[in-house]
Amino acid sequence: MNIENYEITYAEVKTWESGSYQLIDIRNEDSLKYGMIAGAISIPHELFETDLERVTAQLTKDKRIVLYCTRGENSLSDAVLLRKKGFDAVSMAGGYNSYLMNMMQAQDERTQDELAERTAEIEKSIRKKFHKNIFSPFARACKEYELIKDGDHICVCISGGKDSMLMAKLFQEIQRHKKVDFKLTFLVMDPGYSAVNRKLIESNARLLGIPVVFYESDIFDAVDTVDKNPCYLCARMRRGHLYFKAKELGCNKIALGHHYDDVIETILMGMLYGGQVQTMMPKLHSTNFEGMELIRPLYLIRQDDIIAWQRYNGLRFLQCACHFTETCDSCAEDGTNASKRLETRKLIAELKKVNPFVESNIFRSVENVNLATVIAYKQDGVKHHFLETYDAD
Repeated sequence: MNIENYEITYAEVKTWESGSYQLIDIRNEDSLKYGMIAGAISIPHELFETDLERVTAQLTKDKRIVLYCTRGENSLSDAVLLRKKGFDAVSMAGGYNSYLMNMMQAQDERTQDELAERTAEIEKSIRKKFHKNIFSPFARACKEYELIKDGDHICVCISGGKDSMLMAKLFQEIQRHKKVDFKLTFLVMDPGYSAVNRKLIESNARLLGIPVVFYESDIFDAVDTVDKNPCYLCARMRRGHLYFKAKELGCNKIALGHHYDDVIETILMGMLYGGQVQTMMPKLHSTNFEGMELIRPLYLIRQDDIIAWQRYNGLRFLQCACHFTETCDSCAEDGTNASKRLETRKLIAELKKVNPFVESNIFRSVENVNLATVIAYKQDGVKHHFLETYDAD
C-alpha cells in the first residue's frame, strides 16, 4: 500500500472548496469533549471495526471523505477500509494534533494587543456568563471546605487539560478579589510530553495569561516498560513529583482539577468495583510530605459547565499526554481504568433518566452516613464492627 495516496494534510484540506468533502472525526466520546474541527461529524473508530455498513450509510460517494483521529493512525486504517468499499477516502496526516498545530501557529502570529483582548474576553466570560455555574461553586467550595487560608502558597498543578486550565483562571479571579491573602505558583510537570502537547500547553498558557513554571521529569520513560498497571504507577509518580517540586518552590498546598462528576463517579465506582464506601475528599493532608496538603477547588463544579465554558471561548486543550495508546482509552488522570469510569458514567446517565436527582443524591450520600445502620467501617486503618457495641446499646 502506498501510504501517500491515502493521506492529506490539514493545510491542503483548507484549500478545498467548502461542501466538496466530508470531514469525519473518528475519536471516542471523551476526546470530542476537548474539541472538534468545525464542520466535522462524529463516527467512532469502533464502528469501522464492528459495523462498517452503518458507517457507510452515513457517507456519500459524491464527496471525498477526510478522516481524522488523534495522531492519524486509526484514521489511516479506516480510510483503507472505505477505499475497499468504493469511497474516495483519505486520512488527515498527523490527525487532530496537526490541526492543533495549525491553530497554535495562527495564535502565535497575533499581536500582543490582539492576544490581550482575547485573554480579557475569556476572563470576562468567567465573571459574567459563567459566574453562577463556575465561579460561584468554586468560591463556595473554597469557603465551605476551607481550601484557601491567609498565608497559603498554593501550587496550581496544570496538566494541560480543560479542568486544570480553568482552575488556574479561577484562582487568578478569586485572588483578584483580595479577600484572602495567598500566593500562587502555576506548575506544569512535564513527564515527557510530545512536541505538540508541550506546545499546546505553552500556547494556551500565553492565551489565558497564566505564568506557568515547567518542571521536567522522565516519568513516561520510567513506566514505559511496566506491563502491569502502568497508568496507576504513572499517576502515583506524577503526584509524588508534584508534591516534591511544590515543596521545593515553597508551597504548602497543591491544587488538582478534579470536579463534581469525578467525585460522584468515584463514589459509585468504589461500591461497584471496590466493594467499599468512600469518596474523593475535597482536601487531604499528605502522608509522605510533611506540611503539605492537597486541595480540589473544582469540587462543586459540573463537567458540562466546564465544557460549555471551553466551547463558548473556542478553546482547545490537551486531552491526555499518554503515549501508550492512540486515544488514551486505557487510563484516566487519577490512574483508574477509564473503561470502568466510562461504564460508571453511562450508568449514572441512565439512572438520571428515571431520577433527575440521582447525581446530587450520590454526592450527598457520603455526607449523610448513619453509622448506626452500618455493619462495619474503618477508622484510622482499624476496622470496627456493629457487634462491638450491639449488646451494650
